[in-house]
Amino acid sequence: MVNRRSFKSDVSFLDKISMGATGTIAVFNNLKEQGHTPIELERGSRSFKIWKNIKIKRIRVPDILCVDCGKCIEYRTKTKLEISMSHSQVDPERGWDYGLDDNDFVAFVVCNRAGDKPVDWQASELIQYVSVKDLRLAQRDGHAISTKPKGAEEGFEIRIIWPATIANASGTITSVSQDRIQYQRQADKRLVTLRLSKKGQVMMPLVKNGDNIAVNQILASVVPVTFGFDCDKSTSESHYIKLLANTSLSKRYMAAKALAFFDSSEASDSLVNKLNDSSEHIYVRLETAASLAHRDDNRGYDFIEACLSDEYLQNRLESVIVLGEIAKDASRQLLIDTVLDNEQHPEIRAGAAWALGELRNRGALNALIECFTAVEESIRIEAARALAKLAQRFTPEIIHDFPLAHPAKRSGISWALSTAGKFTLQDMLSLLVDDDARQWVSYIIGTQDQQRYIYEIEQLKTRDPEVYFAVTVLWKIMTSWIYKLEEY
Repeated sequence: MVNRRSFKSDVSFLDKISMGATGTIAVFNNLKEQGHTPIELERGSRSFKIWKNIKIKRIRVPDILCVDCGKCIEYRTKTKLEISMSHSQVDPERGWDYGLDDNDFVAFVVCNRAGDKPVDWQASELIQYVSVKDLRLAQRDGHAISTKPKGAEEGFEIRIIWPATIANASGTITSVSQDRIQYQRQADKRLVTLRLSKKGQVMMPLVKNGDNIAVNQILASVVPVTFGFDCDKSTSESHYIKLLANTSLSKRYMAAKALAFFDSSEASDSLVNKLNDSSEHIYVRLETAASLAHRDDNRGYDFIEACLSDEYLQNRLESVIVLGEIAKDASRQLLIDTVLDNEQHPEIRAGAAWALGELRNRGALNALIECFTAVEESIRIEAARALAKLAQRFTPEIIHDFPLAHPAKRSGISWALSTAGKFTLQDMLSLLVDDDARQWVSYIIGTQDQQRYIYEIEQLKTRDPEVYFAVTVLWKIMTSWIYKLEEY
């Protein structure tokens, strides 16, 4: 019997991960628009992927770093906007400002549902930033409010709230005084009044009379709020080289990652020295190796390859994830060797398949298709997902390989083609080479939007009436109101 509670938990977790990733992508793009050069410090913060069977305990670092100005950005994605942060009173590494400097920022973004799937989230275009220094000062001066601990199951985390007044609609500010703000809503011209005190805290106005405001804009708060901050391009390579020797683990990790963007011999020498430091944390060394690999230095690849045989599975998995971020032929080949290695742990092979999908490299097609004969379902699933990503670019090549593929491999190929949906009906007609192929062609076409082929489907009826019948039956079932109807 299916464990429905476990399934619901997985969906709920994916829901939260997806909302966070959507928010991170929005902040990332917003920083680029401002002229920053952002890189992802918190690996996977822009990904919807959940690693369920092997848990990776990563170094606690801020979410994003601008390489050029050296400022870090922590993001907070909310469905209902407030200036708040989770904080642990037990674990220093779970403190709200751990790893952040005064000149760093916290970005706040609202996400709303855009569909029924857990990954269907849409971020607001309005990104608002608060400096860490201002948050710390307000907390020190007693202007922040702390909630009670949630309980042992939440790690005794509390929520720290910096009181703020938020616009629930777009409009125009009509009045700003010491104790209130008024604005006229754009939709119905109604006048909205907001008080400038909350839970005993007096908030400062952040708008002035005549300002046009957006929904979810912070109008008043106990801390200053901005829509962006300048990138002064002041952080040099020497800064990150020096940071490699910092006493803070998170700072060394940050430096190792940032130095991938500097190509001098001094940077390479510093990275190699750090790589050879056997007392350093494995993930700092792995990030150092990745930076070397980005510049085609084989010493980086040699270390990553060695990590693929590490005694700890989480280090192997982190290595294949790292390789999926390095768009080089050497990375692709290491991943292919890993995914086809029957002696490798199945979850690592599955991770390698996923990483090949991230590279979007045509050279991975044959290896992914070969995975469809793997005994372990997890490998086949990740290979199919990866092939679907590649099908966005290489559908003609996959279609070319389909008739030649062993029947055992056609299910994965068919799912990838169906998911990508980049084929024409004429493409499918060329695949009707045997009974097995005809069945999978029925599936591929039958899982597409019926309206897409409404004017071409007669070609299929003429060519192969049985496949035509199967396709139309699938369309009838999948467009019925009973399709995917749940019992409760």
